[in-house]
Amino acid sequence: MFLQQLINGLTVGATYALVTIGFTLIYSVLELTNFAHTSFYMLGAYITMTTVTLIGATTGNFLLSLLLAMAVCGGIGVFMQRSTLQVIREKNGAGISAMLCTVGVQTVINNAIILIWSSDSRYFPDIFGNLGKIYLGGAIISWVQVLIMIAAIVLMALISVIIYKTRIGRGMRAIAQNATAARLMGVNVNGIIALTFLLSTTVAAIAGTMVGSYYKAIDTNMASSVGFKAFAAAILGGMGSLPGAVVGGILIGVAETLISSYLISPGYRDAVAFLILIIVLIIRPRGIWGQKETSKV
Repeated sequence: MFLQQLINGLTVGATYALVTIGFTLIYSVLELTNFAHTSFYMLGAYITMTTVTLIGATTGNFLLSLLLAMAVCGGIGVFMQRSTLQVIREKNGAGISAMLCTVGVQTVINNAIILIWSSDSRYFPDIFGNLGKIYLGGAIISWVQVLIMIAAIVLMALISVIIYKTRIGRGMRAIAQNATAARLMGVNVNGIIALTFLLSTTVAAIAGTMVGSYYKAIDTNMASSVGFKAFAAAILGGMGSLPGAVVGGILIGVAETLISSYLISPGYRDAVAFLILIIVLIIRPRGIWGQKETSKV
């Protein structure tokens, strides 16, 4: 029925939004397309799965495992920024060199995951299965679906507060405008950027964990399957816009679920995201929330 498919689409869209939030956060500060972001998303899911399996599938252990995944992904994200991207910025500036560096980090993380866990699909422990289900007008909603949608909204709100209401956020916005001027005004540019990567990669770990909980399985293709859609969602919503990231992800999730359910074969659902993206780029190249670029002097 339509309501059930709509709820499923909102859930899928919220998973895209969770991934897109962290992706957009990096772009909003550095105007850098971080291709390694989805690898942190996958790594977070594998770390949580492994830890929960080892210490027991309880709600408390799940939260502890998630915190560990966030810490590991956040630490690696900061290390990537400090050891590679910071050096590239200081020596060669940003641009294509930094973007290619993220591709390299992506490849290293993806291959490390295959080396450690193999390429086989892994079962993700069912943590929330005993919480029951919610029945709404004939539709069935699991608590995992509710948590995923809540997580997307809460993370967007939390990051928005950090960016617009804190000193760290003012530093992020200053760097986004002009990193050199921000440094002259006393902003610790490298420190702020490191914190941005910390936030981005911990959000990615949360996203991967929630997706694993929803599908109860993870595999080494999960990064590539969501990566292009997160990129499409970021462009659809407006690159650099956090509300746009959430709206873009949800729109793509709902559209591909409904269209594949009623109009085309589910095997072609991946094409829906890019069809929407092409249409939006033709009609509104900046995306839904995108702003006109201004020349920096």
